[in-house]
Amino acid sequence: MTAGTIFLSFFLFLAISIPVASSIGLVSILPGLVDPSFPASATYVIRAMMGGVDSFPLLAIPMFVLSGIIMAKGGVSKKLFEVFAFFIGKFTAGMPCAVIVTCLFYGAISGSSPATVAAVGSMTVPVLVSLGYDVKFSTALVAVAGGLGVIIPPSIPFILYGMASGASIGDMFTAGILPGLLIAACLMCYAFYYCKKHGEDKEKINETVDALRKKGLGKVLLDSSWALLTPVIILGSIYSGVASPTEAAVLSVFYALIVSLFIYKTLTIKEIPSIFSESVRTFGPMLFILAAAFAFARILALMNVPQSVSLWITSTFTSKAVILLVVNVFLLLVGMVMDGGPAILILTPIMVPIMNSIGVDLIHFGLFMVVNLAIGFVTPPVGINLFVASSITKIPVMDVAKHATPFILLFLVALALLVIFPQISLVLL
Repeated sequence: MTAGTIFLSFFLFLAISIPVASSIGLVSILPGLVDPSFPASATYVIRAMMGGVDSFPLLAIPMFVLSGIIMAKGGVSKKLFEVFAFFIGKFTAGMPCAVIVTCLFYGAISGSSPATVAAVGSMTVPVLVSLGYDVKFSTALVAVAGGLGVIIPPSIPFILYGMASGASIGDMFTAGILPGLLIAACLMCYAFYYCKKHGEDKEKINETVDALRKKGLGKVLLDSSWALLTPVIILGSIYSGVASPTEAAVLSVFYALIVSLFIYKTLTIKEIPSIFSESVRTFGPMLFILAAAFAFARILALMNVPQSVSLWITSTFTSKAVILLVVNVFLLLVGMVMDGGPAILILTPIMVPIMNSIGVDLIHFGLFMVVNLAIGFVTPPVGINLFVASSITKIPVMDVAKHATPFILLFLVALALLVIFPQISLVLL
């Protein structure tokens, strides 16, 4: 059975609405069913699934998911937004830019793009609409800015890429800082242009910001300081060598509980069981998808697919620039139809030999691979951020996608800069 047949079967399963995890699992056992001499039987696939998720670094993901949910329920996104609105709210596009910066910081707490959209969007979109901003613009803004959640560290896709490629997860986290800031700046540029073109209700905005400023700078900073310290504690413990990414994820859970229960007092002990239950419901399906993706990657390795694809691309395209263009276009297309987690686990073993052959640093490749897939979060037909944002405002998904297009174009500009200038990713290493 050829690799082409396997991938065709996979997309056929998806087209007839078989869940992603089941589709990946089915195509993993197909070669063994068609050819009894193939070394990977159904039993092998199950063992590969169990072995794939039996990983210490992987434990960081459910911990970051849990931490993000605790922070969301504890109103941390509101505290973050208020402090940024306090300082930049009265500038042109100040409030939309405050939303983008809030997504940037919340991404450094949750490590998840959809979680960032849900936590920040549910709080900030009603605020923007009440200030006179168009609801479709506001929804699209949050949907795209939520993509920062998988680029700014700590990032769940960075963890998965590190596991699949052998690259240092800590280095991946460091490499994501400047690209995250660059993409945020690009999104702010369009927000500024939009507000200049369509105007803002300065009277309402000034009233809102003045109400914040009446609290006083000390009060606002004190209220938000615990939220602002969260990424400092998570990333500081990793970069200082005090904790591994997994241990830092556990620390973030305890920190989130202490802040929400005893400092902000926005949670009660009675709510903790439901939060744990929600985190299990969130991570459970994700874990099954990841397990199936680990097995599928093993099957592709047994079929020598990484070597075959690498040989075909490097023999067909001789220019490094052309190869990078082909790879980026392919990753963008994959991001439109497949969730980032399984895409990383399946494609990384295929792409790494290609990158090695043309001399691309694996940290740099991992960074722009994740950025490509992050764009997929806001592009149909999968575009999970679009669906999350749509569920908040009840705006049809395609309307959100239409208004997100200018933001996505600037996301692509940032991606091009990251690919052309690897120093942006690697200068801090």
